[in-house]
Amino acid sequence: MSEEKTEEKPESPADDLVTTQHSITVKGRELNYTATTGRIVLKEEVLKDGVFEGHKPKAEVFVTTYTLDGADPLKRPVTFAFNGGPGSASVWLHMGLLGPRRVLSGDVGNLTAPPYGIADNEESLLAESDLVFIDPVSTGFSRAAQGEKPGNYHGYQPDIESIAEIIRLWTSRNGRWMSPKFLCGESYGTLRAAGLAEHLQKKYGMYLNGLMLISSVLDFATLEFNEGHDLAYTLFLPTYAAIANYHGLHGDRPLKEVLAEAEEFAVRDYPYALARGNRLTDVERAAAIEKLARLTGLSEEYVDAVDLRIEHIRFFTELLRRDRRTVGRIDARFTGWDTDYGREGISADPSIDAILGPYSAVLNHYLHAELGYSSDLPYEVLARVIENWSYKEFEGRHVTTAGKLSAAMRANPHLKVHVAFGWFDGATPYFAAEHLIAHLQIPKELTANIESAYYPAGHMMYVHEPSRIQQSEDLAAFVRNSSNT
Repeated sequence: MSEEKTEEKPESPADDLVTTQHSITVKGRELNYTATTGRIVLKEEVLKDGVFEGHKPKAEVFVTTYTLDGADPLKRPVTFAFNGGPGSASVWLHMGLLGPRRVLSGDVGNLTAPPYGIADNEESLLAESDLVFIDPVSTGFSRAAQGEKPGNYHGYQPDIESIAEIIRLWTSRNGRWMSPKFLCGESYGTLRAAGLAEHLQKKYGMYLNGLMLISSVLDFATLEFNEGHDLAYTLFLPTYAAIANYHGLHGDRPLKEVLAEAEEFAVRDYPYALARGNRLTDVERAAAIEKLARLTGLSEEYVDAVDLRIEHIRFFTELLRRDRRTVGRIDARFTGWDTDYGREGISADPSIDAILGPYSAVLNHYLHAELGYSSDLPYEVLARVIENWSYKEFEGRHVTTAGKLSAAMRANPHLKVHVAFGWFDGATPYFAAEHLIAHLQIPKELTANIESAYYPAGHMMYVHEPSRIQQSEDLAAFVRNSSNT
């Protein structure tokens, strides 16, 4: 008689959080804190034919949290932080700016050699706020659950919904609904933060105290160099001028003076010249070419050849071509070498090359050696999901969350916004973000809720040590002033 075989069901995943105790001194004040790191199982309510069948595991999301011991949860702020990409883990904000430990990577001209270093972050935002770092699905150690498709999370709306659910779960499980709450996003993480602010309000009734938008991009139309669309060319111009100035192509002219000239041209004569097309007179075209060449550090021949339209990757390739160097997109203070110098586009970003190694090594060491978390999975610092990222919600129009931020601010007039800019950020230029902020659909009285901070650095301005220190102070002040406790 044969035995009947029964199919074994896979075990349901469970949270694998690890907790450790630590201490750090920030500005002479000793902070005892608890670190908790690991994966939280994200579940979905399942209905079949109108019948509830339970909660089905859909993903396992990696988080690292820091909470100050003995603090009053009704008064203690909490900041939920994430980077961008899409496809970037939160390692940059975690280990570069906000967390209690930080990477020692060096900077332009003085990069730290492998195996790099780690140190206490004496300017950590932990002095003012608890911290929750979130790695979206497919980044860090976050993965889709067994039997689920990672691609289901690789898109604007599912990304918003999954991060919002992690925020709700953490807030509820830790009794923090009455805490002042902040979001801190960088790059695509700013677009995510703006969308989250509105989603959290509408879905859960969770109103925030503030948003920290670092290297902001809320509207892709300000960054896209598409045929027949000239806006990005004008909004990138002041950044090109700043980069040229940094590399000595304006002689001894102060940066502030150069930027003032570039900004004035970018909002007046440059848009006119582009809009006129072949209706420009020879005199008008020559004047525009001369001005653009002088501001950007490019030759008049090049500006003429590209029809007054300087695309950013081509700019990073062309600017120092005569010196056989390329310029970083993420941080244009960095320069690098390429395979040849007849290319139209850089083959790699020298600023990413400079910092990827230190951040990857230190994060992997730190999680295992100091926070006690181990995994055989690779920690995906930069997951390759951007090419297949879905923006189906924006079909037929450009991607933007400006309207969502505006709606969140109108509904919650106490919501404060801090925007951080790097002069030499070639990925999310400061003038494009300024343009977006100036066009938010909010009443005039709410514009006072928005503050701006500028740094002589790039996209990740905290790589530059003086900027890191100043930015840490600026964010701490923003949290203090926006907590309403």
